Amino acid sequence: MDTHEFQAKEILKRYEIPIPPFGVVKSPEEVSALIQALHLHDAVVKIQVHAGGRGKAGGVKFAKTPEEIAPLVSKLIGMKMVNNQTGPDGVIAHQVLISKPVSIKKEYYLGAVINRESAEPILIASCEGGMEIEEVAHKHPTKILHLPIELDGSVRGFRLVRLCHFMGWTGDLAKQGALIAKGVAKAFIDTDASLLEINPLVVSEEGKLWALDAKLSIDDNALFRQKEIANFYDPTQQSSYEVAAKAFDLAYIALQGNIGCMVNGAGLAMATMDLIQHCGGKPANFLDVGGGASKEKVAEGFKIILKDPHVKAVLVNIFGGIMNCATLAEGIIAAVKEIGIRVPLVVRMEGTNVDEGKRLLQNSQLAIITADGLKEAAEKICSTLKGM
Repeated sequence: MDTHEFQAKEILKRYEIPIPPFGVVKSPEEVSALIQALHLHDAVVKIQVHAGGRGKAGGVKFAKTPEEIAPLVSKLIGMKMVNNQTGPDGVIAHQVLISKPVSIKKEYYLGAVINRESAEPILIASCEGGMEIEEVAHKHPTKILHLPIELDGSVRGFRLVRLCHFMGWTGDLAKQGALIAKGVAKAFIDTDASLLEINPLVVSEEGKLWALDAKLSIDDNALFRQKEIANFYDPTQQSSYEVAAKAFDLAYIALQGNIGCMVNGAGLAMATMDLIQHCGGKPANFLDVGGGASKEKVAEGFKIILKDPHVKAVLVNIFGGIMNCATLAEGIIAAVKEIGIRVPLVVRMEGTNVDEGKRLLQNSQLAIITADGLKEAAEKICSTLKGM
């Protein structure tokens, strides 16, 4: 689950990471009180959306006087941001962060992720902040440093020394940098994060390090023990389909194709989408209903797919291990009877109680195309679109 910048900063402040004073407003009417509270003479005004690249999109503005802040807030509230991270539908800013500016001498990058190859948490540092870290890693790999984080969230002293040397920090700056790195590592572990980054981490003209921006993403599977952060969830930053899927604990991700997919199991879902692509089609979504889905859960997943106007055909691919194929069939029938079906539907099922599942579909009198194998199912769904 993603969080907003101001939420990430609230978390980081608890780990003694220096953050310039800031506040968040949802309307221009709230600006005056915030100006007084922060004693602002000028300000940085930033939209709060779950996407990077806000500056390039025009979502970050600078106010040179207190009088300029409210008009900027008025302009940015309601702004729709569209880039490669948001998808073509974009996301809308419903609140903005207002912060005291910092005189920037140099920018750095500092973050933490899970290294999938070594199966361990690591710090990632670069003396090239402010840029996309992926671009730096691709073009200048020697400017990226990876350091292991201990499972208790600590970082060994000799590794902190190495970090400071790599970043070019000496004296008091090295002390500040080491404390910030320790705070980032501890916050990463404590919050069950999948990503925590400060970009840019800057040194001011006065010689002080500041975290000017922050991003925090939490492992969804750990939200049950991160109650406070779970409450940070902002449904306005997702499509209505993703919000509906979350309400029924469905793993759903909207894509840009026209073939709706409902599958049980993430691996099978990925294989299904790969085969659709291989056969010349384009998946409209990733939807994993899970291994033990109920009739109601299957029905809701199917309704989410059918409500998407981009969907021109639907492929249901189920392997009944834990799931009962009859349960799947009942869910599909219930959903179609409730909202109707306007597109071709191909169903491939195998496994537990598969004969009963097929019997239910056949007796439903619904226009359903069946397939015995995954490749056959993918070929059939793609051919139905070609013939339309």
